[in-house]
Amino acid sequence: MKQATKFIHAGAEPDPSTGAIMTPIYQTSTYVQEAPGKNKGYEYARSQNPTRKALEDALAIIENGKYGLAFSSGVGATDAVIKLLSPGDEVIAASDMYGGTYRMFTKIFEKFGIKFLSVDTTDVSNVASAITSKTKLVWLETPTNPLMNITDIAAVAAITKQKKILLAVDNTFASPCLQNPLDLGADIVMHSSTKYLGGHSDVIQGALIMNDAALREQLYFIQKSCGAVPGPMDCFLVLRGIKTLHVRMKQHCENGKIIANWLRNHPKIAKVYWPGFEDHPGYAVAKKQMSDFGGMLSFTLEDDSVENAMRVLSSTKLFALAESLGGVESLINHPASMTHASIPREERIKNGLTDSLIRLSIGIEDAEDLAEDLKQAIG
Repeated sequence: MKQATKFIHAGAEPDPSTGAIMTPIYQTSTYVQEAPGKNKGYEYARSQNPTRKALEDALAIIENGKYGLAFSSGVGATDAVIKLLSPGDEVIAASDMYGGTYRMFTKIFEKFGIKFLSVDTTDVSNVASAITSKTKLVWLETPTNPLMNITDIAAVAAITKQKKILLAVDNTFASPCLQNPLDLGADIVMHSSTKYLGGHSDVIQGALIMNDAALREQLYFIQKSCGAVPGPMDCFLVLRGIKTLHVRMKQHCENGKIIANWLRNHPKIAKVYWPGFEDHPGYAVAKKQMSDFGGMLSFTLEDDSVENAMRVLSSTKLFALAESLGGVESLINHPASMTHASIPREERIKNGLTDSLIRLSIGIEDAEDLAEDLKQAIG
């Protein structure tokens, strides 16, 4: 089945009682049982919900996986993965990653005896060198947030499979439209469904997709036991978003390419971080494992002062200054004080995330209007 057809029909079955083409919102907390233990497959809505099941089936299909699990947020999904581990276990994580993931790893789970090693995963040899007998998980982002670094998923998977270590990939920036980590050897794919999957800035949700049945059972046990589950209305919204993901991503990518090149040719721009440039260090890998380069990019100004960056951030009219990404509208963000503020400054600077870096989520508006907005803001 071709991608466009798959995205529209994934998880969609007419409602058996009415024939409704859209999955109903089953707004219920519990289900009537014929007798103790005798039910129609649903007992309590924290464990199962028909709207959520339709979404979880769709998530598996669009990521070329066998099993999907939906969570109340992206960090809720990440939290479930780390709960697979035990005190004394070690995790190798990308040095450039979403600030909320870094905060969870270092501020929540380190105090329970799990060790997190920060590694530049763009050089796969760094991953191999960091592995010890205690390593149980490698956590990747590619492209990374916000520096757009690229890691070769298949190359890392070859290492983790040999060592019998789990490989999880945060695929939020690429979406299943552009990249499918399970096909490249990953064990778990994570999404902040809030972003491109939902696509309309109106829902908070996360997802995990995997192929291994035993791993699915472990994660499902964590999901129902710890309760980070989404409500049926949120599941309905993400199901709806998935149906247009392929057409939205096409425009995100087209606009992203236009704006990345426009910024690169602007005399007041010092550097643009976007993996679609042929001289980007990860271009060859990105071209190999992604079908396009996405709508996320970051840049710095020639006048690389925080004050100048703040002026630009506060001067846009179409680009809304806000956290998050992946919606139909364009957003502008200051990682150092917003999405990545939880990472200590010295750690950010060491990884190349300067105080003046600006991140853009390119929406699906007219690209000419977006360029005009940036032109008047940059000055």
